[in-house]
Amino acid sequence: MDWKMKRPKSVPKLKNSSPTSPTKGSKNGKLLAALRDAKIGHAYEPFPWEKKMRELLPVPEASSFLSLLLLPKATDGSNTRYSSLEDTLARAEAWLLSSQASGVPIVFMNVQTEALLTKISGEMALSTVNMGSLSDLAAMANASLYGFEDYHGVDIGVVRAVRLWYTAAAGEAALELRLRPGDTRLGFAISRTEEGFIYVSSVAEEGTPGVASARSGLLELHRAARRASKLLVVSRVGGDKVLPWMASTAGDVKCFDTVSLSQKLSLHRHALRPITLHFLMWDHDLAAALPRDTDVEKPQLAVAEMKADELDGDGSDGPGVAGKDSRDSSFRFQNIGLPDSWL
Repeated sequence: MDWKMKRPKSVPKLKNSSPTSPTKGSKNGKLLAALRDAKIGHAYEPFPWEKKMRELLPVPEASSFLSLLLLPKATDGSNTRYSSLEDTLARAEAWLLSSQASGVPIVFMNVQTEALLTKISGEMALSTVNMGSLSDLAAMANASLYGFEDYHGVDIGVVRAVRLWYTAAAGEAALELRLRPGDTRLGFAISRTEEGFIYVSSVAEEGTPGVASARSGLLELHRAARRASKLLVVSRVGGDKVLPWMASTAGDVKCFDTVSLSQKLSLHRHALRPITLHFLMWDHDLAAALPRDTDVEKPQLAVAEMKADELDGDGSDGPGVAGKDSRDSSFRFQNIGLPDSWL
């Protein structure tokens, strides 16, 4: 008799050792599928555009984002060849730096290329990029003009212009000139820089009879600009923008004409209608100290006094820029001191 104890047989393991039941597993699978397929819907929220634009913008219902569109420069008289994109970018930077050197209070924001469609054919098509294969895309990187070729040849061309975005260094500020019966002059003269900006070049002194500028604070603002070696640039007249907006393929800057602008301002004087002028500002504190519509009849000496401790110069409004050599070519102030030049 075999007295050896027999080893107990091992209990076989269950195939499904997970505590989750088949019913619960299928439920989780459905949840995961629902989570995977769930989409976030969209809705529409009405926005009070007119109210916000009127109440929040520095210039009501107008953007403070300013720009200049530069077309590529034509390299021949027939306008069939154009300079490269790099050249257009360089001209945009040169215009910005020249404007700042002239005393225009603006700062750089951004630069971008802008595609403009045009119809091209013939000799112009020879200067375009063949878009038939992806290998030709590399040749397009610095091209200012390229075309799309169909069965009839190159018909649609894309001009790569450059848009330079800039803004005023300290925003824009408004002054209102109110006319009275008996006013013979507005009391200031305007000129234009070679970059296309219009600025106030001369203002009548205190005590000059029959001028509207003496009651607006324009003289103090003009003096503050000269002390800071800045131009008093007019950005808007009655809400209409009067800044340069485009550089043509010939290289000319499209801007506003000082003669027609002077005529419009003179019509305001004859009609005794108030004029609101906006200026590009260079100092936030100075812009905040400018008079509002309810303050235009009050003396504005506080504006000049507030800046006297911060700005160099003797405070005069004579030729040149206070605190700088008037022969400095970086600042092209035009001294127009004769009363006949005033509007």
